[in-house]
Amino acid sequence: MAIKTVVEHPAQILSTPCTEVTEINEEIIALLDDLYDTMVEYDGVGIAAPQINVGLRVAIVELGEERDILEMINPTVIETDGAEVDIEGCLSFPGLYGEVERPDYVKIEACDREGRVYELEAGGFDARAILHEIDHLDGVLFNDKIQRILTEEELEALYAEAEEEE
Repeated sequence: MAIKTVVEHPAQILSTPCTEVTEINEEIIALLDDLYDTMVEYDGVGIAAPQINVGLRVAIVELGEERDILEMINPTVIETDGAEVDIEGCLSFPGLYGEVERPDYVKIEACDREGRVYELEAGGFDARAILHEIDHLDGVLFNDKIQRILTEEELEALYAEAEEEE
């Protein structure tokens, strides 16, 4: 559909809880498509509606090795378990990366673009990405959860180490 500009911190919409979607219509479907196009353009693994200046509870995440797209309308967290510290970044905070503790498992309930309610369980990186995007819908930003900011040198070293392991 369209590539939108990603809203950057400290824009007020990023820290404002989003409104629930009351009807899944052509506008919501277009929003999902815009989120996808924008996420791909900005090389993200997830994006939430407030990041393109829309205050609705809508987000998407790429899951797994196949990079399947999870569309979440009005997602709620049913259950979490475990805890893991890992590195996160955010399209709304270009150049900022830090260690964030999140649950290692999540179970959510949400609607898809056809209005069907579904439940989904995810672990590891997928759980982290889902929870990061749901935080956006709740007006919670990852910079408030960072335990330690990574320097550019640390980040480059981690990328180099990961490439050597492949």
